[in-house]
Amino acid sequence: MAPVMFAALVLFLLLGYPVAFALAANGLFFALVGIELGMFQENFLQALPERIYGTMNNDVLLAIPFFTFMGLVLERSGMAEDLLDTIGQLFGPIRGGLAYAVVFVGALLAATTGVVAASVISMGLISLPIMLRYGYDRRLATGVIAASGTLAQIIPPSLVLIVLADQLGRSVGDMYEGAFIPGLVLSALYAGYVFLTTIINPARAPGLPPEAQTLRDADGVTRRRSLLVVTILAFAIAIAYMKYFTKVGGGADFVILTMSIAVAVSFVIALINKFLKLNLLSRMTEQVIFVMVPPLALIFLVLGTIFIGVATPTEGGAMGAAGAILLAYGKKRMTFDLLRQATESTAKLSAFVLFILVGARVFSLTFYGVNGHVWVEHLLVGLPGGATGFLIVVNVMVFLLAFFLDFFELAFIIVPLLGPAAEKLGIDLIWFGIILGVNMQTSFMHPPFGFALFFLRSVAPKNPYRDKVTGKMMEPVTTGQIYWGAVPFVVIQCIMVALVVLFPQMVMHYKSSGVQLDQQQINKQLDSISIPGLGGSGGLPGLDLNAPPTLNLQ
Repeated sequence: MAPVMFAALVLFLLLGYPVAFALAANGLFFALVGIELGMFQENFLQALPERIYGTMNNDVLLAIPFFTFMGLVLERSGMAEDLLDTIGQLFGPIRGGLAYAVVFVGALLAATTGVVAASVISMGLISLPIMLRYGYDRRLATGVIAASGTLAQIIPPSLVLIVLADQLGRSVGDMYEGAFIPGLVLSALYAGYVFLTTIINPARAPGLPPEAQTLRDADGVTRRRSLLVVTILAFAIAIAYMKYFTKVGGGADFVILTMSIAVAVSFVIALINKFLKLNLLSRMTEQVIFVMVPPLALIFLVLGTIFIGVATPTEGGAMGAAGAILLAYGKKRMTFDLLRQATESTAKLSAFVLFILVGARVFSLTFYGVNGHVWVEHLLVGLPGGATGFLIVVNVMVFLLAFFLDFFELAFIIVPLLGPAAEKLGIDLIWFGIILGVNMQTSFMHPPFGFALFFLRSVAPKNPYRDKVTGKMMEPVTTGQIYWGAVPFVVIQCIMVALVVLFPQMVMHYKSSGVQLDQQQINKQLDSISIPGLGGSGGLPGLDLNAPPTLNLQ
């Protein structure tokens, strides 16, 4: 019955039925059929209420509404607009500078919002008109915006990583720490593609003309070098402080604390320069520091506390949501309407996730009741090539399913079936989860259901329009240009999957920060424990703790 159940589910999904209801209806229908045929024990259904209540009581999933709310508040408070404008000015003069700025800001938004829709729509509204204004190729401009927005799915605090950790039964903190380096490498690959494009065909990504560079000093010079000087000075102070005033010598704790101190030092330098009017920093340097510090501070508050073990992901999400409200209030952009919109959107997404998860619980109960998990495990474990063959087949399957299924649907339907087989083959589940996370990221980028492409299509100009700055008539962006622009970045994501498979240490470094237990030391400690009154001198007479147990029935 298990293959028939799976085939029926695929059929329902292809017919367009809502995923949550297709899962639940499929599970209940085949449960009744199985009971009639004697293939399913009806007392299995008694566990259904407990499974649903267990989902509702899951503290880990509580991080999803917190991080969603945080991202929506930050997006609506104008943080993305400030970042894109400032970083665009910083990178603008070089060829492809605006594209580099989009990748950089996309990674930064991913580490603060974790919401793909917010990132893509923000960058599409702000950066796309500027890139079109100054002659960027439409395919490159739309592709880099859509791809950079999807970084929110692999760079913590990603919602899909929370779901993957829950479905694989692993720590969200470990999943976050394991995903950090692959997320940064993927961002670098995007930037590398932009660099190759500017080398091969410079006309596709020209630099900003001088008149578009507005962050200049009174004499018309930008003086970017002062930013480099402040950065070097701040990190030198931070490293010296960590070396001489703390006992932290390495690992994630050292990196996070050093970066936190460096950001704080640079912010203090900028504040002193501004209020005392020392004029030591250029206008661009001040602007970059004041715009970059709030999101970086939020990243260290949320991810830093999770990585060093001070807070759980749920607690980190709560702090992030509170921090986002404070940042919006500090920028005088916090209104009741903004709060209401963010709350409504968060409630919708949270209900959407919960309904899919409840439907998945109903489906999986019946699927497990007819030994479907055994069927899947035998099917996957018996593949030729062992663990390597398993990874190749699974990645190809997930890539193809991503053409039709959302990443939440993949995580709730497919991952619970793949996890036990991966564990039986000796594959680390955190590493396996990151591989799947990078792979499922493609579901946002390729047709027919590439949601990042849909988000960009909704904000890209559909008709000819007059540019507000130059006054020229501009051609619209076609859907074909958006789709073709995404193709190179889908290829890059597939390359990234291969890199994570070939170089597992990119993910496995998460183990080095965990608590390492020395079994020999534990045994010595146990041997040295003495219980007063039991054995030894002064103990109970005739009681030998080392003697084997005996049973006297007389």
